[in-house]
Amino acid sequence: MTSDRPLTRLGFLTIGLFDEHDPATGHENTLRTIELGERLGFDSAWIRQRHLQHGISSPVAVLAAATQRTTRIRLGTAVIPLGLENPLRLAEDLATVDVLSGGRLDPGVSVGPPTHYDHIKHSLYPDTADQEDFTHERVARLLRFLAGEPASTFTGTEGIETYSARVQPHSPGLAGRLWYGAAGLSSVTRAAEQGLHLLSSNVVRGEEDDDFARVQASHIRRFRKIHPLGERARVSQGLVVIPTDGATAEQKAKYRAYADARLPRTREPQGPARILFAPDLVGPAEQIAEHLHADPAFQQVQEVAFALPFTFDHEDYAQILTDIARRLAPLLGWRPART
Repeated sequence: MTSDRPLTRLGFLTIGLFDEHDPATGHENTLRTIELGERLGFDSAWIRQRHLQHGISSPVAVLAAATQRTTRIRLGTAVIPLGLENPLRLAEDLATVDVLSGGRLDPGVSVGPPTHYDHIKHSLYPDTADQEDFTHERVARLLRFLAGEPASTFTGTEGIETYSARVQPHSPGLAGRLWYGAAGLSSVTRAAEQGLHLLSSNVVRGEEDDDFARVQASHIRRFRKIHPLGERARVSQGLVVIPTDGATAEQKAKYRAYADARLPRTREPQGPARILFAPDLVGPAEQIAEHLHADPAFQQVQEVAFALPFTFDHEDYAQILTDIARRLAPLLGWRPART
C-alpha cells in the first residue's frame, strides 16, 4: 500500500539529553545533530522541552545558537508547554530567534497545567498559582503578540528612549507558523479553530478507540474538517523511527532492547486519561516504509518529525539520521533539500 500524500517535508525531533555533571557536552551534541541534519538535507529539526530533567529546558536559547550554525534547515519546538511561560516574554524570545534565523523558526506549543504542578507551583507562580489560566486563551495571547497586536497602552518617546505598543522585534509571518501539539479531541478541535498547524506525536488519548493508529488518523481528519484551510491544513506526524541498515550489531541490539522495554505500554490504554503509545519502529528501512505506508495516519500527512530515542549516544543519532535521510525517506517519496 502506498500513501496518497508522498512525503515532502522530513524532520526529526530530539530531547537533547545531557549528563547533569557535564551539561555542555550534551547541548553541544544537540547542535552538532542539527548541523548533521542540515547536511543530510532534512527540512526541519525540532527540540522537545523538558523542565527539571536532564533534557533541554530552554529550546529557544538552543535554537538561537543553531541559527548561527545553520543556513537552511527549519528550526522548531515540539513543544513548549505554555503553562510555564509568560506569552508576552515568550513572544519576544521567539521573534528574536526568528529574526536571527532569517524566518526559519516554527514554534510548537501546548497548554494545560504543568507536569507535577502541585510540586512546583509555589516556585513558578508564588502569588498566583491558583488563579493561572492554563486554557487555550494562553495560546490566543501568544498569537496576538506574535501578530503584532498591542501589548502596551504606552507608546512614544520618554527622554531619549522610544517605546512600542507591540512586541519587539516584530517578525512578520511568525504568527502564521505556530504549531500545536495535541493528543486529545478537545485540543485538536481548538487548534483547528485557532488556525494553527497540528503536531501529532507518538502519544494520543484513547477517547474513541483503543487502537493508536486509528485514533491518530481520526484526529487528523477531525482537524482538517474544522480548520479554515480544510485539506490544506498542515499536519506533522511524529513517531519513533529507528532504521538499522547502517547500524552495527551492537547498535541493533541496543535499539531492539530499547523498543522491547517500551512495548508493554503500547498494548492497552494507560491510566485514567487512557493514554495510547505508538510502538517504536525498529528495523530495515524497507520494513519501516512498508509499515508507514499501511499506517492510516501516515497516509494523510506529507510531513513528519521522526523522534530520536531519549537515551542514545550521539553516534547512534548520526547513524539513525543518516539511514532515515538516505534509505528510509526516499522510500516514502521524499527528496532531500539542496544544501
